[in-house]
Amino acid sequence: MESQRSDINEAIEASGEATLEQANKKAKEKIDSFFNVRLDIAVTGETGSGKTSFVNALRGLKDNDEDAAPTGVTETTTEPTDYKNPTMPNVTLWDLPGIGSPEFKAKTYLKNVKFDRYDFFLIVSSGRFRDNDITLAKEIKKKKKQFYFIRSKIDHDVQSEKRKGINKEETLSKIRRNCEEELKGIGNSNIFLISSWDMYEFDFEKLIDTLESELPEHKQNALLQSVPVCSVAILEGKVKMFHKIAWALALISGAIAVAPVPGLSFSSDMAMVGSFFTSCYHSFGLDHKSLERLSELVNKPHLKSLEMSPLVQELTQMSSIRLGASALGEYLCSLLPVAGSAAAAAISFTTTREVLLKGLDALAEEARKVLREAGLE
Repeated sequence: MESQRSDINEAIEASGEATLEQANKKAKEKIDSFFNVRLDIAVTGETGSGKTSFVNALRGLKDNDEDAAPTGVTETTTEPTDYKNPTMPNVTLWDLPGIGSPEFKAKTYLKNVKFDRYDFFLIVSSGRFRDNDITLAKEIKKKKKQFYFIRSKIDHDVQSEKRKGINKEETLSKIRRNCEEELKGIGNSNIFLISSWDMYEFDFEKLIDTLESELPEHKQNALLQSVPVCSVAILEGKVKMFHKIAWALALISGAIAVAPVPGLSFSSDMAMVGSFFTSCYHSFGLDHKSLERLSELVNKPHLKSLEMSPLVQELTQMSSIRLGASALGEYLCSLLPVAGSAAAAAISFTTTREVLLKGLDALAEEARKVLREAGLE
């Protein structure tokens, strides 16, 4: 019991607050922000730049998936169109019309696409960046929002140059130099070489690292939850993020346990645990659609036959037994004045934290195994 109280005191201290009630309030704000904060990403560029395929790739979808944004050889986007992340509907990618089209002239583009609703802009080009791209970047900069240049279809360029006897490194170096030359008037421009077909190659990880470093913390969490797992570094970033959320959920559990209401602590804890495991499952790319896409990208068909949902069910069932076993003790403690409430909070905090972290570790290890099987360590 003494170690449990020490754990919860350590968590309260780490929150920067003086009491469990204050720490709980802060934890609730963190959890609300984690699961509900909006992130609106604008993807724009000229017709044929590959921006719609890039939108699909960021959502973890193939162009021919049922919920994918429509693509084509001509401009298919005639107005700003929102596409929700399949597992995080509060993260929205906006496929904007090609700049320079008759309805969206460069000078009035930002006004017509409702500039203020986006957190940042991704400007996509499949060849050289055009005057319209540069004009747009300058206007965004004037309005003090972030923008990033995406040079798309890099896999095509690499293959094309390979046929001429030019290796991958030389091709990428040449393209990067050309982009920097075209954009030298912008100042501190961010350029990322991306293949929407193969997000596991080139600069996708660098792009996510850069966005994370420049977004506010609550927006960082939304971004990191939603992006596909395409490297060990991105996966470990997600694990670290969920580890922090587990502590916040455990603090909330401790505060709820103080109330002497039969069954309240158990039902609340189970709801939190179920939501937490489901979020990890999707964010780590363990759902069927993510595994299917990965198997196609790395040409390893057996990956799509992996079935991870039973693991979530198993973890939830084990958690139910563990949480149920401690629920009676929490309730009995909560009936005692002052000291009993503290004891109930300590038991609930420690038990819930252990359950969450054990499940997190199990799901993270399965995700690491998938990356190893895919050859993406």
